[in-house]
Amino acid sequence: MLTTSRRWLRAAMAIAITLALVGILVLWRPSGLYPWLKALHVIAIIAWMAGMLYLPRLFVYHCDAEPGSKQSETFKLMERRLLTVIINPAMVLSWALGLWLAWAGGLYAVGWLQAKVVLVLMLSALHGLFVGWVRDFANDANRHSPKFYRIVNEVPTILMIGIVILAVVKPF
Repeated sequence: MLTTSRRWLRAAMAIAITLALVGILVLWRPSGLYPWLKALHVIAIIAWMAGMLYLPRLFVYHCDAEPGSKQSETFKLMERRLLTVIINPAMVLSWALGLWLAWAGGLYAVGWLQAKVVLVLMLSALHGLFVGWVRDFANDANRHSPKFYRIVNEVPTILMIGIVILAVVKPF
């Protein structure tokens, strides 16, 4: 179990890594790599969203497992690996590349992108809640029902729809 100070340290490290990646890309200014980095950004988003859609489903099933059972321990392992191996790195890469693409494309001041960033911030906040819930399940301290997680499972989809519409349609 991580202490609060270690959790804050991990969060600060993730933010520092994201900012460092953006800083390197800003200073490097790779010409001709824009479409490649945009493709990598989309790939990272797909990985992030896949995890954000799957993790709450694991929570739903985990609620039905007896704490301490083999099934519960399997869910704990699945949730932790999904979070640490796929979701967290994908989010960091999505943010780093997205910020660079906005800067390199001169898009940081357009309305649709600002609205999109608000929705991505909301998705990131939800990600933070997922981290806490994974920790709760790991400590056999889940406080929510399967119905709660079924409802939460819809939130990333709603945010994703808004984000995609803003990015593709660019309504304002």
